[in-house]
Amino acid sequence: MNAIPSKPPGLKLHKRYTPFVFAFYMAGIMAFLMSCTIVAANSGLGSGFLQRVLSAYALAMPVAFCCVVLVRPLVLRLVAITVHSH
Repeated sequence: MNAIPSKPPGLKLHKRYTPFVFAFYMAGIMAFLMSCTIVAANSGLGSGFLQRVLSAYALAMPVAFCCVVLVRPLVLRLVAITVHSH
């Protein structure tokens, strides 16, 4: 009788990294959306739009990641104050 092999762990990170993975994805998505919005508002959607967005994103992403990591504890406290826990 053959035992069913367990699924290999793959490339997943340990759950202790959850806050940083969350911050990475949140910062990445928000920085991209804000870069698109601000570039469009300042210089329009014309020629070179994507290049200008990517240039802005290169600065915005690391800044956004640091901000999300630093602000997370405050946001968690504010949510706990604002939302019922049960």
